[in-house]
Amino acid sequence: MKPSNLALIAAFLGSAASAGPLDEPHLNIIPRTAEETARIARVLAPPTSFDAPQRFEEKPAGAATVRLTGDANAFSLPSASLDFEGELNFKVGNGLFRKLWVSSPSSTLASDGLGPIYNARSCQRCHIKDGRGHAPASHDDNAVSMFLRVSVPGGPNDMIPEIEDYIATAPEPNYGRQMQDFSLPGHIAEYRLQVDYEEIEVPLEGGEITSLRKPTYTAADLGYGALHPDAMLSPRVAPQMIGLGLLEAVPAADILALADPNDANGDGISGRANVVWSTEFDMPMLGRFGLKAGAPTIRHQSAAAFAGDIGISTPLFPAGSGECTAAQADCLAGPHGDGDDRVFEVDAEGLDLVSFYSRNLGVPARRNVDDPQVLRGKEIFYGTGCADCHQPAFVTHRMEDRAEHSFQLIWPYTDMLLHDMGEGLADHRPEARATGTEWRTPPLWGIGLTPQVSGHSTYLHDGRARSLLEAILWHGGEAQPHRDSIAAMPAPDRDALIAFLESL
Repeated sequence: MKPSNLALIAAFLGSAASAGPLDEPHLNIIPRTAEETARIARVLAPPTSFDAPQRFEEKPAGAATVRLTGDANAFSLPSASLDFEGELNFKVGNGLFRKLWVSSPSSTLASDGLGPIYNARSCQRCHIKDGRGHAPASHDDNAVSMFLRVSVPGGPNDMIPEIEDYIATAPEPNYGRQMQDFSLPGHIAEYRLQVDYEEIEVPLEGGEITSLRKPTYTAADLGYGALHPDAMLSPRVAPQMIGLGLLEAVPAADILALADPNDANGDGISGRANVVWSTEFDMPMLGRFGLKAGAPTIRHQSAAAFAGDIGISTPLFPAGSGECTAAQADCLAGPHGDGDDRVFEVDAEGLDLVSFYSRNLGVPARRNVDDPQVLRGKEIFYGTGCADCHQPAFVTHRMEDRAEHSFQLIWPYTDMLLHDMGEGLADHRPEARATGTEWRTPPLWGIGLTPQVSGHSTYLHDGRARSLLEAILWHGGEAQPHRDSIAAMPAPDRDALIAFLESL
């Protein structure tokens, strides 16, 4: 535990009657014993030798780890720890995740309610094969797995006083908080996403030259008038889906114990927790999901995606018109799928099934864990400080009602905290406590399977990096010294580091 964190956790706890980020109402937790806590500390201690793999390292999701397949379905298997009933629920949830929604009114009453403006017709259309989305490859490419978030600076009425250091934002008056690039017949899409790249040469040790592509994003062909002059745009590529339930089961106290917002230990790393308002529980909670940790639970994230991406109402976000704004009268007045016997286009049971599916997509087994080059790359990963943010391992809560995620040693390589990544990656759009230069540390498990699952090798929040090396070289801010040391190391060491990442 970092030296500042006992006080930090005490401040977050507040009085016994107040809600705060350490409250985890989504989990039915069995408290750890002192013996378990000591045992976990020993298991999670950093390695002192890199001659051989650590124990259980080949099973990144513990008992939930799934076998590696050689095809694009590697991220689509149910967690190995699910029982028979759980596998049935997973398959039903998968059907809802893949369902193509249609416009209302329709003879298929359980599938209507799409839009009227939207980014995709199904969850699967963005999270293709449950993997990573992609930026448009050209001006003519269909960018269904990427969109722009948008907001304007907020005022006093947009503050959430229960959350310290909350940065107020408000929806863009014409376009809301997310821009939709598709629409139903008779309606106008909000925009067309245009991405233009500038190539930037970067020298590496040994005379090697690589190139980074710097993107510029344009909301072209605006359908509902000009953007507000203070509009803040943030590009987002759909992330991979594996292991989410295990991340949800990591104790909030263990995440907060890694935070060091004032860099009290002087290592240059100042991870901060995002704290967000839970629509599900009507209280502030620790943000875990999304590129800026803007969602506290998988159920919240799933409902928000139904609303923003597809225009589908749920008990958490009940508007049948999805993200339509007051400036979009036809969209608000259009027919929606909640006009028959349904109160919502996706009811609580359907939302729970999609959440269950999302929670239980299995993490594939590691590859080549005992390969000498991979072990050397792991040593470099630790030696350059990459593990300071990409926290290798956690042990999940012991829980009464989620046996498949309970008390598992997992290796996600994320601290789930916010880090300042510098101006190069900045979107200058705040989200809850996250500033315009901060991003959540993304999990690295499964990253080496991106080409196999997604058919491309693009990375980062907007897909600008065309290789893992390019992704590293975009690191700035807190990670600038680590990035510089990797650029300056001999090529064989860089190759070993990449080999380690590809084994995850």
